[in-house]
Amino acid sequence: MRTPTGSLTRPWIRPWGSSQPAGGGTGNRVMPRSCPSLTPRSLTRLRRHRAAGRGPVAAADQLAARGIDAIVTSPLQRARKTAEAVAAATGASLAVDDGLVEADFGKWEGLTFGEAAQRWPEEMSAWLASADVAPPGGESLADAARRVLGTLDRLLAARPRETLLLVSHVTPIKTLACRALLAPPAAMFRIHLDVASLTEIDWFADGPALVRSLNDTAHLRQPAR
Repeated sequence: MRTPTGSLTRPWIRPWGSSQPAGGGTGNRVMPRSCPSLTPRSLTRLRRHRAAGRGPVAAADQLAARGIDAIVTSPLQRARKTAEAVAAATGASLAVDDGLVEADFGKWEGLTFGEAAQRWPEEMSAWLASADVAPPGGESLADAARRVLGTLDRLLAARPRETLLLVSHVTPIKTLACRALLAPPAAMFRIHLDVASLTEIDWFADGPALVRSLNDTAHLRQPAR
């Protein structure tokens, strides 16, 4: 019986700045959960990298060699555009699932963690100390984990023995990696994920999981085709 495999990728394109929620440094900016549209610069950058065979296309080339049965993406535009590029390169079917959306960081979105800590020092300390604490107006990491893990269970039940590519964000991908590793929520703060990186996990029907790769960026270092 084929082992269900999940390859996870973080969106290649970003509206601005850098983003590493759920464990980023004080200078990293919290990515907005609901970005209304990508900037023309971001779209131009995506088209340029598509043509050069970099970014999502490089990831697609690596994934196509392994075989992808379906792609499931977060509804956020930056994730959908990445997923569409991979779908075009691989021919895999594409579906959108709200359960893969990034955590809601509430009033912290668009700020660096340093800026958020200056404005909400007590709230930031409490958030760092407990996964059950939510940012002001946002979603706790515990609530985000329940949503993401529920989505994983649903996808595995609906698509047994398939290889899925999930295009998601930092917090959901770290959540799935922690579950596979039986790591506590605090471990999320010790994992770094690069843009367009790949994380591959085998999920077995009887419960265990095997992490084959974490934050793999080898495809991004390949010469452009």
